[in-house]
Amino acid sequence: MDLEQAFQLVGEFGLYQKQMVFVLVLLQVYMAFQSMLIVLIGAVPEYHIDQGDHEELIQHQSFTEDSIVTEWFLTKAHAYKVSLAGSLFFAGVLVGNVFFGSLSDKIGRKPVFLTSLFFEVLFGYVTAFAPTYEVFALSRLLVGVMNGGMALVCFVLTQEYVGKDYWAMTGTITNMTFAVGIALFGALGYYVRTWRNLATAANTPGVLFFVLCITLPESPRWLYSRGHTEQAEKVLQYMAMRNGNVNAAAKIKLRKCPGSAKTANQGTSGPGLMDLATHPVLRWRTVVLMYVWYSCSLVYYGLTMNASQDSGNRFLSVSMYGLVELPAYPLCFYFINKQWAGRRKTMASFLGLAGLSCLCTMLIPVKAGALFNSTSLALLGKLLVSAAFNIVYIYTTELFPTVIRSAGLGVCSMSCRFGGILAPFVPSMKALHTSMPFMVFCLSGITSGCLGLLLPETLNKPVVETLDELTSPAYHRIVEKETHLFEENQLKRNAK
Repeated sequence: MDLEQAFQLVGEFGLYQKQMVFVLVLLQVYMAFQSMLIVLIGAVPEYHIDQGDHEELIQHQSFTEDSIVTEWFLTKAHAYKVSLAGSLFFAGVLVGNVFFGSLSDKIGRKPVFLTSLFFEVLFGYVTAFAPTYEVFALSRLLVGVMNGGMALVCFVLTQEYVGKDYWAMTGTITNMTFAVGIALFGALGYYVRTWRNLATAANTPGVLFFVLCITLPESPRWLYSRGHTEQAEKVLQYMAMRNGNVNAAAKIKLRKCPGSAKTANQGTSGPGLMDLATHPVLRWRTVVLMYVWYSCSLVYYGLTMNASQDSGNRFLSVSMYGLVELPAYPLCFYFINKQWAGRRKTMASFLGLAGLSCLCTMLIPVKAGALFNSTSLALLGKLLVSAAFNIVYIYTTELFPTVIRSAGLGVCSMSCRFGGILAPFVPSMKALHTSMPFMVFCLSGITSGCLGLLLPETLNKPVVETLDELTSPAYHRIVEKETHLFEENQLKRNAK
């Protein structure tokens, strides 16, 4: 039997798979804490500097106890260091995405995932106890590197542990939990006022998650795609037993994956980053997806970071920018599973609407207390781009074959991190003109939405395991047959 048939026998989303996905999904809260950390610990309070024997920075905002700004006097000529620390984190994520993404395709998902998580927690404590700004900045870079590898493989595992029919659901829940993590971080910051205690509290959950993740198995999809058929069978049999399908476990016998022999003979030098540039099918997909990911990240993090410059309670603003995402996930989950919408059209529509929302933001003045104002439109833009970001994660996973899936996601995430690196600086463009940040967000959303329409649809298409299947006439015949069968079944259900 092939891998999809084996998953149907095991249970595409059985009890054991639910337990594994539950742990990986909750890990998103920890990731959100690390991603948003600089927004609160880099808070710039209202202050004045008394000149005397010593310079003293005095705060006036009652809701801020202290931050790296107050400890290391990051004001005036040194104010850029706050944004720099945020950008160093995303620069590290960029490096981690490319390096660890490709590495997990070669040596396996589990070792890369656990190693990255362990060192992220370690460097997270260095952040909390950094004696100088320079050590702090370096630790944020290293946390970012590890976060890039761990987050990428974590998402891939939530997909590869379950049947393809559940990819949209697990991907959506994963990204939704990240949004919940942002909201929880705002609440945590409200109660933990000193920045070192906040950094420690935000990092400590990582220890628990590392312990829980040690027992996770290797991805059976990765094992199968690399030619390790017997090991893939053992993992699937173990899943079947944990799901309560004892009889099914004895029946799981996998056929050899097409093209896996060549990959297995090449050892760890199988498909890699160069295939993304040289393969005729993957080349165009990669270029378009890189720009889409970049735009999603720039708008998503730019609007979130903009919350740190809003007047009023910073903690409430951060939480609000997290909670506003939640309605986006049921919406995109509904649309991407509809034949008339699918992944491609829904993603492009949400990106275009996010851009238009940011355009409207520039045309409406800020009015305190008004329901329809620039702030509410900015929140609407955050909701829409969150939906698009969720879809692009799922869509990209389906567009790349298993043997190169992490590398493909890694390259796209690398492009995404360029957006993350620039995002902390975009809100500061208000100094040039108040509309400049939203003009950048508007153009990014609309152009990426248009380009996204050039990609193929993946809804109800079989999973591609190897590079050979992308150009194989036999594979395309299977795709056409399965699509035709699905449409026939849909018509029968509608008739009933």
